[in-house]
Amino acid sequence: MRAVQVTGYGDVDKLELVETPIPEPKEKEVLVKVKACAINNTEIWMREGAYGTGSKSGWRPEGVQFPRTPGSDITGEIVKVGDQVEESMMGKDVVLFPFTSIGKEGFEHISEDMSFIGSEYDGGYAEYVVWPADLCFDMPLASYSESAVFSVSGLTAWHMVKQIQVQPGETVIVTGANGGVGSLNVQIASKVFGAKVIAVIGDLNGEEKMKELGAAHVLSYKSDSLAEEILEMNGGPVDSVLDVVGDALFATSLQVLKKGGKFCISGSAGGQKTNLDFRTLYLKHITMYGSVLGTRAEFKDMLKAISEGKIKPVIDKTFPLEKAKEAQVYFKNKGKLGKILLLPEE
Repeated sequence: MRAVQVTGYGDVDKLELVETPIPEPKEKEVLVKVKACAINNTEIWMREGAYGTGSKSGWRPEGVQFPRTPGSDITGEIVKVGDQVEESMMGKDVVLFPFTSIGKEGFEHISEDMSFIGSEYDGGYAEYVVWPADLCFDMPLASYSESAVFSVSGLTAWHMVKQIQVQPGETVIVTGANGGVGSLNVQIASKVFGAKVIAVIGDLNGEEKMKELGAAHVLSYKSDSLAEEILEMNGGPVDSVLDVVGDALFATSLQVLKKGGKFCISGSAGGQKTNLDFRTLYLKHITMYGSVLGTRAEFKDMLKAISEGKIKPVIDKTFPLEKAKEAQVYFKNKGKLGKILLLPEE
């Protein structure tokens, strides 16, 4: 089969299209013919060494072992089952829960043994992938491509909104609202949990699309008076911030939060380090959350909301598998709206 492998830390020249044997499912696994795989920051940062190199590069202490096939947002068809898997799973169209762990229910995402597909296991930049049968769920939508955009971004967004315990009518700022996680934060906070969302993006040409996704207001982070605009638009401080940007909007986020407000971060595309005056936190009683991925129960709840039409897929562009390098370069461009997909059969 064809697969794209990361051969080491570095630029996109570390991605190689190779021919490799089709993997065999173990007794509790299934073989999935990959139909679509969405791109995430995770696999790019892993390749670039942003999580560290050597023993600190992955989710496990031993680090990523190269070569590794990346890709964690996967949909496809089950074409072979292991000895202990029900034959009835053959032919099912599935979406893959993106990590394994033996953590207790509700704590799977913070278990020490958590291992991620595309990092600790070979992932979806390939024509086939093996995965535990109990981590394969029915696709929420009829389309492979549309169902593939939610796994990591959607689970992360859902968990973020649940962490800050959004209540109907509260005001939530969503930064990076045009991206994979951000566009889902907008939808989940507004259309599932009933919040008033202020979306922060770069180019206001995307304002109409943001409002379609559920944003009540749309502002540009390029504004020199962003904090003042937020406070004026909301008639005062906001209840919560869902952030994927990091340093670039951190000071503004804390400035516009109300006393007792909540700040949840799941990414740092705008800077991984920041200056923090602790007095801001304790004098305003701000609660901070770090967030990535979520639980199996949250994954199921998210898939149900998608199947009910409360959350819609947002796709910017698709690429064939052999153009993985170009796809990752495009992914890093500013101004895109939604997810980027690799399609092995395109």
